[in-house]
Amino acid sequence: MQTRPTTIAAAALAAVTLLLSGCGGSDGEDSGKDGIAGADTGAKSSTSPSPTTTDDGIDRPEVSLPEGDSLAFAPETTGDAKADAVLKDNAEYLRAIDEAIGKQDPKSEAVAFYSKDAAYLGSVEWISGFVKDGVTVTGTVRYFDRKVTFSKDGSAGLVYCADESKGYTKDVKTGEVNVTQASKDSYVLYNDRLRKNDKGVWQTTKSTSERGSEVCQP
Repeated sequence: MQTRPTTIAAAALAAVTLLLSGCGGSDGEDSGKDGIAGADTGAKSSTSPSPTTTDDGIDRPEVSLPEGDSLAFAPETTGDAKADAVLKDNAEYLRAIDEAIGKQDPKSEAVAFYSKDAAYLGSVEWISGFVKDGVTVTGTVRYFDRKVTFSKDGSAGLVYCADESKGYTKDVKTGEVNVTQASKDSYVLYNDRLRKNDKGVWQTTKSTSERGSEVCQP
């Protein structure tokens, strides 16, 4: 199974075996920012994929998933333009993380584009763990029951489930897939916080997760 980061604590990676377990959330907005693009504003790092202009007029980085990797999102849209913008940008954030893992690039420009603060720092640490272990991601992860709410302070909350029962890690050098048996822990409940930046992008700022949540079980 694979999962995305939800903390900047070093202990999270130490507890991971083959990077197959989840971790908890943190608001640590001031720790570990020095020298990391995106830690404060989601600014671009020095290496940038070619941008693409979307229907909303925003120049976004082009994101491509690793070979054999697939992410599914349900729902993709709700009919509400504001909520749909949140869903779209969060999906691109998740895709950007997998792309960065595939490219073995912890300081991915695309990850910095779609996240900041604790979420960005956690992503950098998480991707670095894959690089250190020499593995990438493959298979299919399904994100479902995605629900958006808005707060008076202008931020958005996004709660959803992940089905990682068919998502695996793969050795970068040998191509060997580390197939794991599906279990209760293959299902994860996420609770994200997003804020719209001055470019109009809904950046994920922090996230918490509950692996094995009863809410997400099939």
